[in-house]
Amino acid sequence: MKSISRIASAIQPSATLAISSLSQEMKASGIDVVGFGAGEPDFPTPEHIKQAGIDAITQNKSHYTASSGILPLREAICGYLDSAFGLSYAPKQICVSSGAKHAIYIALQTILDPGDEVILPAPYWVTYAEAIRMCGAVPVIVETTEEQRFKMSAQMLSAAITEKTKCVILNNPSNPTGMLYDEAELRALADVIIKNDLYVMDDEIYATLVYDGSFVSLAALGDEIREHTILINGVSKTYAMTGWRIGFAAANEKVAKAMSTYLSHSTGNPSNAAQYAALAAYSGDQSCAETMKAEFDRRRKYFVSRVNAMEGVSCLMPDGAFYIFMNVKALFGKTLCGERIDSGSDFARALLKHGLVATVPGIAFGDDGYVRWSYATSMENIEKGLDRLERFLKSE
Repeated sequence: MKSISRIASAIQPSATLAISSLSQEMKASGIDVVGFGAGEPDFPTPEHIKQAGIDAITQNKSHYTASSGILPLREAICGYLDSAFGLSYAPKQICVSSGAKHAIYIALQTILDPGDEVILPAPYWVTYAEAIRMCGAVPVIVETTEEQRFKMSAQMLSAAITEKTKCVILNNPSNPTGMLYDEAELRALADVIIKNDLYVMDDEIYATLVYDGSFVSLAALGDEIREHTILINGVSKTYAMTGWRIGFAAANEKVAKAMSTYLSHSTGNPSNAAQYAALAAYSGDQSCAETMKAEFDRRRKYFVSRVNAMEGVSCLMPDGAFYIFMNVKALFGKTLCGERIDSGSDFARALLKHGLVATVPGIAFGDDGYVRWSYATSMENIEKGLDRLERFLKSE
């Protein structure tokens, strides 16, 4: 048999999904593992949203739609972006996709040619680098530090730009760090992006989950930067709708039209019934989202206070999202439960094996001095997992 493509051969599987799968297998075999891998809200989808999906099915909304989504949903997204973030888009500038991850992939496929460079600040969500490579393009990693609160400055961005640079990726608030760019930082980045005529893919999937500081959308900073921006968002995190698979991109008309064409030859359209559920999410009462946010905030504060009280580990207080990026560098060279710890990967493996707690090693996000925890799980699980972490850290 002939070999598969070089691009496909080089793509690595999602580390977060792999950890979640492993912890689920261990649970299924009777092992009491506490999982903190995938970023998936543990709440049920709100009732009025579920009912809209059920109604769509009973009303036979089960056929093809426009490849970029039904018009009522795109209109509702425009209204939502305006009311929530002060963004002005027309329905023809919205492309609805099978999840925000799919929107990211389609956007990159639309704008990138083989050999193009994409600037990616690290730590970064695991899929970005692989999605860039799937286009035959090259991720250019810009390392940030905890002292910088894991944020790329305008000066760092400028230094990374070459004649091959086509795009910059921002994730605000960030997965895995939870850090938030403020307006001044975004304006400085926007100036560099405009000056160098770059695209910026701005992933704002956690925009409604901001606890400290005020969220500002990059595209809201003026018409010029909005023309350069491909904004990514979706229903998964805000409305606990991960399995419904509805995301979207908002972009200038040229990019949106090209993305719609690409969608028409790939997935065709997202699930019809799921689009009507998303319509109910964006156009309905938002109190359900606020209730979930308040609970995430409670978990965030508890998680950080517990971690920072333990010897050998530490973390910053995240501004948004629902992740803790825990620093384990102080443990390097030490032995826990008979396992030598020289990296975040060593720590995560040992914690799973001996502590029965599943986390994601920081190497998946570009920094192996850390492990990521998701606090999108119950307080009961958080307490149990942190109790196990505490016992694990006291072992030898």
